[in-house]
Amino acid sequence: MSAREERDALTPPTALHDRVLHLLRASTDGVPPRRGYSLPRKTAPDEDPLSREEALRAIRGALGPLPDDPATLHRRFERLGIRDRHRHLIKSAVVGLPLPAEQADAARSLARRLTRTGTTLLTVTAGIALLGRFGESEDVPYLSVLGLLRELTGPAVNVLDILDRRSAAVLWLAVRAGRDELQPLVRALWTGDRQAVRPELIALPDSLPFVGSAAARRIAEASQLSGLLDRHPADTRLLARAGRLLVRMGSSRDDPTDLLAYRDALRVYDSVVGRAGLLPPTLDNAAMLLSLAQDLSSGTGVLLDWPPGRRAALLELLGRLPAEPRWTSAGATGGEAVQRRRVDWIRRTGRQPFSHPATPDRFRIEVVTGDPADRERVETRVLIDGRPVVPALFGRGPAHSPDHLLDEGRLRAGEEPREVQLAEADCTEGCCGALYVTIRRDADQVVWENWRQTMTGSREPAAEPPAHRFDASAYDTEIARAETDCAWSWRARTVARLIKTGLIEEPDLLGRWDASRGWISSGFDDPDTAVVTFWYVPGQAVGRPERADSPLQFRWVVPDDGTPPEAQAAAALRRLAEEDPKSYARVCGGSRQRAEELGFPWPDSV
Repeated sequence: MSAREERDALTPPTALHDRVLHLLRASTDGVPPRRGYSLPRKTAPDEDPLSREEALRAIRGALGPLPDDPATLHRRFERLGIRDRHRHLIKSAVVGLPLPAEQADAARSLARRLTRTGTTLLTVTAGIALLGRFGESEDVPYLSVLGLLRELTGPAVNVLDILDRRSAAVLWLAVRAGRDELQPLVRALWTGDRQAVRPELIALPDSLPFVGSAAARRIAEASQLSGLLDRHPADTRLLARAGRLLVRMGSSRDDPTDLLAYRDALRVYDSVVGRAGLLPPTLDNAAMLLSLAQDLSSGTGVLLDWPPGRRAALLELLGRLPAEPRWTSAGATGGEAVQRRRVDWIRRTGRQPFSHPATPDRFRIEVVTGDPADRERVETRVLIDGRPVVPALFGRGPAHSPDHLLDEGRLRAGEEPREVQLAEADCTEGCCGALYVTIRRDADQVVWENWRQTMTGSREPAAEPPAHRFDASAYDTEIARAETDCAWSWRARTVARLIKTGLIEEPDLLGRWDASRGWISSGFDDPDTAVVTFWYVPGQAVGRPERADSPLQFRWVVPDDGTPPEAQAAAALRRLAEEDPKSYARVCGGSRQRAEELGFPWPDSV
């Protein structure tokens, strides 16, 4: 052995808490770096001899009976083959650990020794999990330090959410909020500079597309937003910021559990809506208030634990504002494309959240378009007994668009049961699942039953709801209304829907060119265009498709020319009937090799 090896062998390893605390004290102003710290990577063995179930049983065996000290637990983990990659199982093992009340003090003492003196990820993770059951306020500083290790951030935040919600939020932001725009606020929160929190919160950009629902909730919790609003009731900039954070928390493209988990949500809604009359009548504020109204009418905000009549009262307050003269001209002089779209969005949909009675309909469909500045998707919100189905049951992506659910009649009820996908995770079903329901007609009723979630992520699905029965006549009337109601739609979107309807009614318009209909809607990057896609397989028209497993996808962009949508759609359908669309559309999918074989240029962007 070398002298260094002998010294290392005789020197006990440093506790993880002390290692992180040393790094923190050495950092500038005691502020942790973005994304926190990380332990050196270990080379994992080629094989994992333990299955998930075997590892979980082994962890339970290592923890029961409770060891006397961290070293004993470490030796048990080593002997049973538990490795760092199994640490995500420790929480569930601790939750299910039978520990009678008389062992609480011993479990708490062990948890503190593990978190304060533990030298391995496994032992410290076990200590954090035990604090989730037995921790107290004195454990908060230690958890806040340990959570700066990226490997421990999740477990530490989960326990801090139980013990001290503000500390949990500050830690989450310190490690997870990597955007430059958020760093001054994060610094003020971490250093406890309470005088700087409100100015830095207000100084955030008015548009917050980079802030997801989780970050919005953590910002509100860390800054103690509700208390700030109470202490500064006349600060309209703070009021507007609070409203925008609520909008981000309720965004359907993110996780609805963030709004539902925000304990001060009702108080902040009360403050923002109750004082909305103080806000300057800007386009940003008008858009923010309409977004709040949409959420309170048919979005995640409906699912909050409202006192009787309170949500309806807030909607009524919001509904009065557009009639005030000072709000009618908000943004009317804007010239930028996004600003024009927002003005048009407010004009089209401004009354939609207020057009339904306070008593919930048994079955209702709301097609909702969000603020164009946030590039929110168009979604088909299904409400049963006044509650939105998708965020209540799924929450990993918004409800599908009307193009998917309404334009092709998927929600219609027939004699044969039909399973319908209502929503899919943003990252695709193969990653985090989708929500399905089976729809069928039963005499004079329509039944929604056999709810099904597919998922491969770690989150547990919501409990399957019971079957719902609706009066068939009322159901059919609501479906017909939703399918024909285009009040929510802007010009280019209407053009796309009319083109799609024409191609559904006359599939030969594309079929004669060896083509079949693909995705048709308004452009994502340019919502003022209609986009028609189709698939091309040579020989398809005469029933002899050539290499049908290798189709080419084409994309045709139809700009809005200012004429009525009906005229634009009719002109597009005539062109599809008279000219081979492959001569003016561009390849956008398939394979480069197949495109070259058929003589079409392959775009650089694909």
